[in-house]
Amino acid sequence: MSSFWSWWIIVLTLGTLVGIAILLKWNMNNFTDVEEGESMGHEFDGIIELNNPLPTWWTVLFWLCLAWGLLYLILYPGLGNFKGLLGWQSSNQHVLSLEESQQAVIDAREAGLNIEYDRELARADAVYGPIFQQYASMDIEAIAEDRGALRIGQRLFLQNCAQCHGSDARGSLGFPNLTDGIFSWGGSAENIYTTLMEGRKAQMPAFLDQLGEQGITEVASYVLSLSGRSVDRDLARAGEQRFAVCAACHGQDGKGNIALGSPDLTNNVWLYGGSQRAVEETLRYGRNGVMPRWDEILGEDKVKILSGYVLSLSAEE
Repeated sequence: MSSFWSWWIIVLTLGTLVGIAILLKWNMNNFTDVEEGESMGHEFDGIIELNNPLPTWWTVLFWLCLAWGLLYLILYPGLGNFKGLLGWQSSNQHVLSLEESQQAVIDAREAGLNIEYDRELARADAVYGPIFQQYASMDIEAIAEDRGALRIGQRLFLQNCAQCHGSDARGSLGFPNLTDGIFSWGGSAENIYTTLMEGRKAQMPAFLDQLGEQGITEVASYVLSLSGRSVDRDLARAGEQRFAVCAACHGQDGKGNIALGSPDLTNNVWLYGGSQRAVEETLRYGRNGVMPRWDEILGEDKVKILSGYVLSLSAEE
């Protein structure tokens, strides 16, 4: 720290403490010419104002706090570059910049110096590992019906999945609802387990260049009509003729394909919004959804328990 900023901190800190002491001392003086405990001559609704000083305990406590703060600043570093009378300093000889801190963390990890972290992981594995293994030995369908396994699965979900799907698992724009039983990649126990273990990458191509603005409007109208929505009939009929470019993934009937992760367009469930404008935007620019893989993060046992919990969510509806 430069000398200027060091003195800036020293003057500002000590000046504040001195100012507080002066203010406290000033408030202890009686400027009213009225004896303490006597009436100030003001009365309102039967309430008489008395000249009462600050409570003694409050004043003493305030002085003790000021004395403690000053003593702490004298003994320990805190006033600019002043190291304190005790000469105490942290294990780091200087303050690291952000880049230096990040590099230090990387170097420590590469050198295997996260000893305490590794110890905590080892302790956790020793205590909870057998529990995870016990439940993971069950079928996913059985896990979905076991209260103990579901309690663990819920904690795993809140720690790892709620950031995207919400604590109630009902999702949000761009993140699917896991409670409605509708899964683009399949909702069976095996499909859910595969999704969590390996992750998913969904790619909805952009069709603006191929369809043009008019074609986008027409196809969007037809797509909305598949779920029984009220649309312009002429636009929908024209869009049906153009739907062939979509049928390759969503099927001629629009019911989707779990092998490709193509959603069912007939159930009125829309991951990115079901308004005319939202569907047109999806067709115009495309969508790229990513579900990360959790095998390396959680391990197979936890993924299996989590799969059972996700399976149970749709069974509750």
